[in-house]
Amino acid sequence: MIIKASTALRNDYSGISELAHKQAEPIYITKNGEGDLVVMSVEAFEQREELFRLRAKLEAAETARRQGRAVSLEQSRERLEAIYGASD
Repeated sequence: MIIKASTALRNDYSGISELAHKQAEPIYITKNGEGDLVVMSVEAFEQREELFRLRAKLEAAETARRQGRAVSLEQSRERLEAIYGASD
């Protein structure tokens, strides 16, 4: 966990930016000794968002499986072949 004071962000933006890109993780910014903000690179943020989207899809698939709404491998293959044609 990276923690920096708000003065570091104000006085050394370039250094904080470089750190965010180098470490690819959130940097916690404090104000008066208390947590205030979290900053991170756009790339790290987008990667994190993609991970959240993937987890949501996996949770939905697991819920469907538990409720008996999952399809078999053969059913999936048949659907894909209907869409894209048979693979030889």
